[in-house]
Amino acid sequence: MAAASQAERSVLEEEFQWLLREEVHAVLKQLQDILKEASRRFAVPAGGLESHLKQENFILGSSTMDQVKGVLTLQGEALTQADINIKMAKSNQVFHFTFREDKQWKMQQIQDARNHVNQALQLLSSRDESYRFKTGAEVDKVSTMLLLPHLSGAHNRLTTPASMTLPEVASSSLMKMFSPPLPGDVLVNFYINLSKLCLTVYQLHLLQPNSNKNFKPAGSSVLHNPGAMFEVNALKFEVSHIHKVECVVPWLNDTLVFFTISLQLCQQLKDKISVFSSYWNYRPF
Repeated sequence: MAAASQAERSVLEEEFQWLLREEVHAVLKQLQDILKEASRRFAVPAGGLESHLKQENFILGSSTMDQVKGVLTLQGEALTQADINIKMAKSNQVFHFTFREDKQWKMQQIQDARNHVNQALQLLSSRDESYRFKTGAEVDKVSTMLLLPHLSGAHNRLTTPASMTLPEVASSSLMKMFSPPLPGDVLVNFYINLSKLCLTVYQLHLLQPNSNKNFKPAGSSVLHNPGAMFEVNALKFEVSHIHKVECVVPWLNDTLVFFTISLQLCQQLKDKISVFSSYWNYRPF
């Protein structure tokens, strides 16, 4: 831009000042409105009064419906009940399990995504329309603070389930929540994947101490395959069967759409600032 005329510089400066004064606040207001809608989908009222939240029942389904059936009750970010029938591969018998009356399971992914949304809203409220952005670098900093930890964080928590080792699944407090207690050769795990609430059931085979089978402990994974081996409490197991069932949670799909739109808006704002900064490459923008 060094060779640009003074008139061109003046026009660009005027456009840039309009961007800082008007468009930045318009985009931030739009982001705030979208994230408020996302926050409402989580349906957690101020003060965390979870007893006032609506309970929703979801029927689990898959191509192996005859192996695992069930109904899950979701209340905000908590699974308050799980009513599950599992057909055992060894005996072909169906066993029925439910959460104990005094137990509920927090879906950490939902809780984390909601916390990211609330933190993003707090950040946006600190830059309301009365705030005067003076430089593009300041706008870029706010955009980055929104984009990386909060918007991306909220989106990633729902789209990227945590990897776990089988001993971690086995030692999870979830295993102690059922009545009657789960048998020692069954593991279960709940997680969110996009807009789906998923249940994985592992049926296990106990490896005998004198077994000649080459024991190789499986690493960390969202979903372990049959044949995966692990050791817990000095006992060695192999996964013999795995069943994954899931149900669609419509409001999770809504939040993912809101997160995607928010990420796009935030990135577009960063890109506009970047374009102007390239014209002023001889000075900080």
